[in-house]
Amino acid sequence: MEGMAIAAQVDWLIDSDEPWTRYRALVDLEDRPPGDPTVEAARRDTIESPPVQGLMSHAAEWPGYALKRHNDAGHPLYALATLADFGLQRGDAGIDEIGTKVLEHFDGAGFETLLWLPRFLTGEDDVEQWSWMLCDAPTLLYALVSFGWRTHPSVDEAVAALVDRAEDNGWRCGAADSLPRFSGPGRKADTCPMATTYALKALSLVPEAEHSDAVRTGIEALLSHWEYQKDYKLKMFGIGTDFRKLKYPFVWYDIVHVSEVLSRYELARKDARLSAMVEEITLQADADGRFTASSMYRSWKGWSFADKRTPSPWMTLLVRRIQARLGDG
Repeated sequence: MEGMAIAAQVDWLIDSDEPWTRYRALVDLEDRPPGDPTVEAARRDTIESPPVQGLMSHAAEWPGYALKRHNDAGHPLYALATLADFGLQRGDAGIDEIGTKVLEHFDGAGFETLLWLPRFLTGEDDVEQWSWMLCDAPTLLYALVSFGWRTHPSVDEAVAALVDRAEDNGWRCGAADSLPRFSGPGRKADTCPMATTYALKALSLVPEAEHSDAVRTGIEALLSHWEYQKDYKLKMFGIGTDFRKLKYPFVWYDIVHVSEVLSRYELARKDARLSAMVEEITLQADADGRFTASSMYRSWKGWSFADKRTPSPWMTLLVRRIQARLGDG
């Protein structure tokens, strides 16, 4: 984008009536420091806003009901992750209580969620059980690190365990030792794009992991899937029309989620395959450089990023930030 167009786009974000968008735009796009009065005001407005207060109440219900589908966007798990995306921290009203509850359910390798387990996994009857899979535990780890619990001993153990679980092609389907029957769909040796995306997102907040073999192989797994998208699916995940739809919150395997995660890493930012992915997102902008959701989760109706008719400040912020990381303006 041209400089004047970018400036107008950023001004639109900073003037948004969404305080979470204003806050992230000031911090991520204008590099304003935490003590800046405008930043502090936007952060305070974010915490006090009725939508975020409602999101906080929903997150406080965690674990809520037993998680049956990992693309259940209405589950408190994704309320937690969204609060982390917005930038809430330990010390903010409600966050300490939520984080403490999550920290209580750690099995030595991953943070557990209350899961619904069908009989083929239990060998007996369908049950609700505390456990974890690689399509939920990294999201809890991401939230905890983002909120400010990086130095907690359980978080440190979880980071090390997540790095150790990486294979030579990223992260494959995996679960806690308490679920020995779990294998996931497709070939056992294939990488799981969803687990890899979640894992890389969590580890992006751990600077010492950035240049690890685990991160390197995870990045290559996602970029290779994009490169050879016409040749194969991985663990039921393909790269087609649905993948290219702009969607938030970050629940599943789609183009904005994957680009957001990869753009956090210098190694990926230099790769032409990520540039091509971001270009496909950029082509979906309107004449003013703003972005509108092309798909939505009904449980998030009322948020701008779940409105397919009107440009969304938050969706635009997400794309603008990815573009900026790749050097566009």
